[in-house]
Amino acid sequence: MFIFNLINESNAHAILSWRYEPLYDLYNYSEPEANLLQHILHPQNTFYSILDENGELVAYCSFGQDGQVTGGDYHEQALDIGMGIRPDLTGRGKGAEYANAVLEFADSLFQPKAFRVTIAAFNKRAIRVWQKLGFKHQQSFERGSDEMQFILLLRVDYCNSNR
Repeated sequence: MFIFNLINESNAHAILSWRYEPLYDLYNYSEPEANLLQHILHPQNTFYSILDENGELVAYCSFGQDGQVTGGDYHEQALDIGMGIRPDLTGRGKGAEYANAVLEFADSLFQPKAFRVTIAAFNKRAIRVWQKLGFKHQQSFERGSDEMQFILLLRVDYCNSNR
C-alpha cells in the first residue's frame, strides 16, 4: 500500500539528490537545484510524493505537461504521467506495483479517458512495466535537443470511456 501526498520541500530535496547508475543516470536532476525545486513544488505541476506503509519516500509521480518530452505528438487527449522510483529500489521487479498504484491514484483524481507515458527508448524495464499494465506503443520519436529516442505509450481507460 502506498500513500500519496502533494510533494513538500523536504521530499523534493530528497528526489533532487537521487542518483541513478549509468544508463539510467539520464534521470538524475542536473539543473541548478533552485530552479528545479521551484518547478517541483509549483502546484500546477502536480508532483506527488509516494510513501510506503512506514511513511518512507519510495517514489514520486507527476501528471500533465511535466510528463511530456519535446518532439512527441501529444495532440490526443490523455493524462500524461511522469514517475520516478528511488534508485535503490529499482530493478527489483516491483515497477508494475508502483505504476499500478499511480494509475489508481490518477484515476481517482482526474478520471481521464486515457493515460499516456513517454519513456526513453533504451529503458526496456519501464517499457515492459507499462505494457504489462495495458499500455500500447503509439509512436517513436527523437528529442531534437540531443537526438535521444523516446517512445510514447497510451492506455485508453475503457471503464471510463463514457465520461
